[in-house]
Amino acid sequence: MANMTHQWVDIGINLTNKRYDKDRDSVVTSAIAGGVTKLIITGTNVKESQAASKIAQSQPTHLYATAGCHPHDSSSLNESGLQVLKTLLELPNVVAVGECGLDFNRNFSTPEEQIAAFTAQLELATDVQKPLFLHERDAFDTQQSLLQKYLPKIPGGVAHCFTGSKEHMQAYLDMGLYIGITGWICDERRGLELLENVHLIPDDRILLETDGPYLTPRNLKPKPKGGRNEPKFLPHIAAKVAQARGQTLAQLSTVSYQNSCRLFRLESAH
Repeated sequence: MANMTHQWVDIGINLTNKRYDKDRDSVVTSAIAGGVTKLIITGTNVKESQAASKIAQSQPTHLYATAGCHPHDSSSLNESGLQVLKTLLELPNVVAVGECGLDFNRNFSTPEEQIAAFTAQLELATDVQKPLFLHERDAFDTQQSLLQKYLPKIPGGVAHCFTGSKEHMQAYLDMGLYIGITGWICDERRGLELLENVHLIPDDRILLETDGPYLTPRNLKPKPKGGRNEPKFLPHIAAKVAQARGQTLAQLSTVSYQNSCRLFRLESAH
């Protein structure tokens, strides 16, 4: 039986992913039963943002969405796509612009296309006055310079799925951003730096997310069928985060829930 005194928000769940097609409703139901009472569905391009919004509308007290264009899809973002995103972002349960940002690691879209798409979405966030749901990989300096230009006009944002250095974490915090922590922190190979640094995030800036179906916590036992991550595993990730921060689960639950509601204005989004 879940401890329902602990309430959680999964700020990043890719619920439109085809790996949830057969049991999407039960994935949500089991998350809620486990105390993950609010889920923000990530929009990664125009089509996926439309799908995320549609799913969110099916359970407005529990589900929300973002609308945006991931850097990988930047080459496909045009004026009509931006107009669709703007229309979505005017809906109350679409709570952030993104997943947006820069990814110079694999360059599925050219750096130039990525910068153009990201800039367009920064303008969009300024226009609709909603926060940013940010992705960044191997592009920190360029991303930081763009953010410093626009953030004074935008109501904040989160560095989603943060896996970077202590210096980059501090730079994001200095810009007023929140930090999103995933099951990466449960990876004894790649997550050690994050495990060491997570205590440096102030109580009023930490957010939690699964990024499911990806980033299944490596220390989860038994391993989920097919290796699929789900929002119901968020309390497992939270336990690792709380331990590393020297906090109780109750403390982490309280602050991360309040932070999520504050940044994304969840309580007023119905």
